[in-house]
Amino acid sequence: MMKCPVCKDVTLLMSEKHGIEIDYCPECRGIWLDRGELDKIIERASGEKKQHSSKDYEKSHKKKKSSTLIDILEIFGGE
Repeated sequence: MMKCPVCKDVTLLMSEKHGIEIDYCPECRGIWLDRGELDKIIERASGEKKQHSSKDYEKSHKKKKSSTLIDILEIFGGE
């Protein structure tokens, strides 16, 4: 098992959702991705945005700044 690069002595946990695996630290809540996983998340987030009409998307994200991190949290349900 891999240790958290920040906490040093905490073992990272793994979570898998929507076919994407992430490693995260239960202590500092840091998230680490393996090669290609960020690309999968961005690709999936882009696909979800295209499914909504532009008006619906603007309404639902009016107060929320769109970013890759927000997309990650939405895909993984805020874990």
